Amino acid sequence: MAQSTLDSMPGASTGTVVITEPLNFWGGKRVKPREEKNAEPVFEPATGRVLCQMVPCGAEEVDEAIQSAYAAYQKWSKMAGMERARVMLEAARIIRERREKIAKLEAINNGKTITEALVNIDISWKSIEYYAGLAGTLAGQHIQLPGGAFAYSRREPLGVCVGIGAWNFPFVIATMKSAPALACGNAIVYKPSPMAPVTAVILAEIYKEAGVPDGLFCVVQGGAETGSLLCHHPKVAKVSFTGSVPTGKKVMEMSAKSVKQVTLELGGKSPLIIFKDCELENAVKGALMANFLTQGQVCCNGTRVFVQREIMPQFLEEVVKRTKAIPVGDPLLGSTRMGPLISKPQLEKVLGFVSQGARVLCGGDPFVPSDPKLKGGYFMSPCVLGTDDMTCVKEEIFGPVMSVLPFDTEEEVIQRANNTTFGLASGVFTRDISRAHRVAASMEAGTCFINNYNINPIELPFGGYKMSGFGRENGQVTIEYYSQLKTVVVEMGDVESLF
Repeated sequence: MAQSTLDSMPGASTGTVVITEPLNFWGGKRVKPREEKNAEPVFEPATGRVLCQMVPCGAEEVDEAIQSAYAAYQKWSKMAGMERARVMLEAARIIRERREKIAKLEAINNGKTITEALVNIDISWKSIEYYAGLAGTLAGQHIQLPGGAFAYSRREPLGVCVGIGAWNFPFVIATMKSAPALACGNAIVYKPSPMAPVTAVILAEIYKEAGVPDGLFCVVQGGAETGSLLCHHPKVAKVSFTGSVPTGKKVMEMSAKSVKQVTLELGGKSPLIIFKDCELENAVKGALMANFLTQGQVCCNGTRVFVQREIMPQFLEEVVKRTKAIPVGDPLLGSTRMGPLISKPQLEKVLGFVSQGARVLCGGDPFVPSDPKLKGGYFMSPCVLGTDDMTCVKEEIFGPVMSVLPFDTEEEVIQRANNTTFGLASGVFTRDISRAHRVAASMEAGTCFINNYNINPIELPFGGYKMSGFGRENGQVTIEYYSQLKTVVVEMGDVESLF
């Protein structure tokens, strides 16, 4: 089953893995592409070498996967919640058992450090466990009506859902979308990013091994054209998308043509506000965590760090010192704290932002590790900028670039923090508990962290305001986005008619 690719992981090292197995999965097995002519190379970010070939699915393959998912949905949706829960808990157990192997493959494909990848895999099995716990609790209401009549509501699944994932958290996003969908009785067809297509099929094999009906979790590979086929398919009931704002708008537009439900988790340019009464050591650590996880390629990162003017010199001295000390290199080494960016174009884009005249306090240059096998990797030195009038303060960079901006008053910084089209996350560091809650209430964002940053346990709803999207992932509320309510009215007496 899921051991095929994973079997080679214990002895694998950066620059040695080549993947030749098919990356599509439906009908309970991996599926070879029908044609190889449109194959796209998938690169290992740490070396720049080709890891595998990604062949996009065409219309016939997408339809085959969706039909497979629909057949599985017919069986899965009729199972009791507790029956579904048992299968999901087995999937979580398998992931937990193989966490080191999956994390290693994730780091090779995505470039994030093995330290972070292990945390990501732990989040993944916890996500499945959490929603398995909710599967048996799904219920409606009973409402008594006059004359002995009554009504009740049923919480029912939607049908076949589509998940479209991003390349920064490949395995996590696949589980975050599939776990609530499966708990509610749906099937899901998942399209990973073409730049990080490798681990979604591992999840599909694990679900199969755990005992889901064949076709319940399908994987189709591809880019924009494949995504369009999924969004337009008449048997798809919902689309959940994680990615950029422009692509999210297209997903919404395509899905609207057949009135599909949509969840969008899009970009961010989140503010982190640090007041002079903060615990400075914690604030510095919070700013680093808010900017440099996964090489800065995190949608909710607090990339606009507002620091009250009185403590700006001390803050900058400490944050620059620690940024310069971040070990950059081989993502599979436990001592590495920053790996490569996902691709050469992404690296060039981030470096381009830095070069637009900003005041660079440290970093922002291409980085060449000493290990010869990493010479072709997509590395850069983590960067701190000190300016407020550049494009990089307004647009999402998606790289290891922190902008530090001075402010004077609470009223002023709240206005500046909210002066963005995004609204995914925000943060505040202060010892004043009243101010902390006041600022949190004022932030136009889906999440506000107080005296910490980037803490996103599976129990908490996650999603955006404004152009950062709508709908929620994680938390109990997500059940509502993967189910629908039916009202049943029961008359116990005679019909009263006006006719």
